[in-house]
Amino acid sequence: MTQPIKNPLVEALECKTAAEMAEAKPLAFKLAAIADEVRKLSPTFAEAVDAFVGRLQNAEAGAEAPQIGEQLPEVLLPDQTGKLISLLSVLETGPALVTFLRGHWCPYCRLTAATLGELRDRVQARGGRIVAITPENRTYIRALEADSGGGFPILSDIDNGYALSLNLAVWVEASMAKLIAGAGWNIPQYNGDPSWTLPIPAAFVVDRGGIVRARFVNPDYRLRADYEAMADALAALE
Repeated sequence: MTQPIKNPLVEALECKTAAEMAEAKPLAFKLAAIADEVRKLSPTFAEAVDAFVGRLQNAEAGAEAPQIGEQLPEVLLPDQTGKLISLLSVLETGPALVTFLRGHWCPYCRLTAATLGELRDRVQARGGRIVAITPENRTYIRALEADSGGGFPILSDIDNGYALSLNLAVWVEASMAKLIAGAGWNIPQYNGDPSWTLPIPAAFVVDRGGIVRARFVNPDYRLRADYEAMADALAALE
């Protein structure tokens, strides 16, 4: 599991994330609270994030990811139990909400995983499925599963192979990687990959034929999909 947290920034963000998880308010407000906390704790880190995200936005990162009306390609990946799960097998039982997360270390992803867990029963009651995808190995995926409360597969996209095929993977430049590592987040260890490649947080609602019916793609990882709206879009596919 995650190594003991010693860095003050990480410790403070862990506390803030736990506090936000306990709040009954929309995900967007929780995410904004984390971003504000980062700015308060480390203006240098926050400014570097602004610059990094700005470069991704200028490069239109993620713009070529599957569009509404296009097919989300088939994939076969291991889940948190080691079982291989295919997108095709998921869609055999109904439409799905497929979302990409950076990992258990990311406070924004932890809050997103918790939100997905809150929506799980509602989605499944309508015949839908939730599938999360992260580049982390199974040891660390289990931490995300704990945040979500379980009940849906979290797939391990080793080396970001699937994200790359969807034009959803980005390389973290050396200066940003140094700041992340300096904060205490060992991404190469979590992913079992030294390349410092991460997925763009994204979400797709796909029908039983694998066609994208709703999407959210934004290289600013501090922002996430409106999962309530995504759940409504999925329910409309019955």
